[in-house]
Amino acid sequence: MIIKTATFNLFQFCSPEFSFYTKKEKFKKDDWEEKKNWIKKQLQKMDCDIVGFQEVFSQEELKELVLECGFKEFVVVDEAKLDEKNRVYKTTTVALASKFPIKEIKKVSKNENFTFAREPIKATISLKNDLDINVYVAHLKSNRLNEFEYKFTKDSTLEEKKSKLDIALKNNYSLSLKQRLNEAKVLHFDIKKQILPSILLCDLNDREFSITIDALTNKRFYKNELKKDDFILFDSYDIAPKKVYNPHPEFKGLKRVPTSYFVGHGNTLDFIFVSKDLENCVKNHKVFDEHLQKNRNGTLKQSDHAQVVCEIEI
Repeated sequence: MIIKTATFNLFQFCSPEFSFYTKKEKFKKDDWEEKKNWIKKQLQKMDCDIVGFQEVFSQEELKELVLECGFKEFVVVDEAKLDEKNRVYKTTTVALASKFPIKEIKKVSKNENFTFAREPIKATISLKNDLDINVYVAHLKSNRLNEFEYKFTKDSTLEEKKSKLDIALKNNYSLSLKQRLNEAKVLHFDIKKQILPSILLCDLNDREFSITIDALTNKRFYKNELKKDDFILFDSYDIAPKKVYNPHPEFKGLKRVPTSYFVGHGNTLDFIFVSKDLENCVKNHKVFDEHLQKNRNGTLKQSDHAQVVCEIEI
């Protein structure tokens, strides 16, 4: 059977009775209804079985919305922190919606002294063919303060990245990067010990080719003695079949569609990763970015992220 999974950053999903981050940041009722209607239409276009959400403040409202779209199962594992006096939310959460039964929710294994910026979801989902899969939903620490972070390319070696990371950590260039890397490490080791096939739906808050991806996916990040990459997770984009129709004679290959823009520059921040057992099962990868083509900065009435959908044969 083929299942369709997605990651969907909702961009401040907060009902009008509350504000988010500051008192003045809140939705007008008409804008809120417009946003909810857009999300419903987007979910219908995506036509998925399992969706991971980020930037969720108003959990009950999202639960009602996805139920109307055919998702009978809905899970959160944390509550957004609320300043009750001023009715202002200070933190967001992630959420998971599924058309298949959610069999079990577990905590991601971690040191008791470590705290995620946003608690991830780890769910076991039962599919129609009597197979179970693990689905993780995560939203890693953002660089909200725009601290300095090294940028890497497809030509950057792991050794080069680790060398620059050592400099960054030694000089405290970015506390956000340190937190994000620790979150990636915790997810790596939890996913690594799973018996069931695993799918990670996430807003990584870091770019393609970042060292965060190495920490999340590659055993060689942790073992210097390994001479070759040894992945526990694969970026679904990399392993999905690529379709090119009637290429131009000067065609230089497909460019990855950005999922977010900053000062007009596109980045891929939203990813679907699959475990080694699903490496040969990814059938399609699609980015839903029509709203960003019209307005790269996004709008609160829609989202400032594109949605990523992945089809997997299980």
